[in-house]
Amino acid sequence: MIRSMTAFARRETDLEAGNLCWELRSVNHRYLEVGLRLPDELRAIEAVARERINARLGRGKVDCNCRYKPVISGAIALDVDPGNLDRLLDACRLVADRLPQPAALSPLELLRWPGVVRERVVDNTPLIAGAMALLDETLEELLACREREGEQIRNMLLARCDAMAAQVGHVRTLVPDIRDGLRRKLESRLAELEVPVEPGRLEQELVLQIQKIDVAEELDRLESHIAEVRRVLAGDEPVGRRLDFLMQELNREANTLGSKSVVVATTNVSVELKVLIEQMREQVQNVE
Repeated sequence: MIRSMTAFARRETDLEAGNLCWELRSVNHRYLEVGLRLPDELRAIEAVARERINARLGRGKVDCNCRYKPVISGAIALDVDPGNLDRLLDACRLVADRLPQPAALSPLELLRWPGVVRERVVDNTPLIAGAMALLDETLEELLACREREGEQIRNMLLARCDAMAAQVGHVRTLVPDIRDGLRRKLESRLAELEVPVEPGRLEQELVLQIQKIDVAEELDRLESHIAEVRRVLAGDEPVGRRLDFLMQELNREANTLGSKSVVVATTNVSVELKVLIEQMREQVQNVE
């Protein structure tokens, strides 16, 4: 099943430490480009998260945003270190004794001094585990969205393949009439000249003209490329680049068909083929 590069996924969960939310947005891009935004509490998982995303996605510009709201539970207790506070006060008194007019000490300034208030050691292990598990779930949702979009693109491409195959078959039915018309046109012009022409020479000229307008090779290549598109669409691996190449080849054959056209009918077919190919090419740009 082919996958689109355009998708969106969002997952949210409540943990003991707080609320976690992942949002993943993906659009088409030539390569895989991951933009990752994490809260300060989860900076440690950036490398692992990138590896996890790179392992699941092949192409696309992916914006990954993780939001975290910690639980607010009552007043926060301050753990003052008496030893460090005493040493700081002794140093303040020593300095104050040497100053002519020392300023009064502010308790808030003392609390801001490093080491006076012991920092709480927070174990982020459960939070990190929850964030990675939620990332996996969000990636699964993103992939499912890509596959649903890819299935719609696949159906559209197959429908265009059927339309192109019908146009190619129509040209094949026109070839005998085109050759007969070319013979009649050549004979009519020679008759207007009122000059006798050897039958062998007429046949040689007719063969040369038919060779110039022969499109059998182009039709064969068009059918071959259409069959290859169908085969590629039936696979499971990323096929965006291969399909893009096939669109170029189809367009080249359609242009050659138009350049060899000598009747309006084949010109119209060439134009219709290029319209169908352009419609396919626009959708192929979104295929992973």
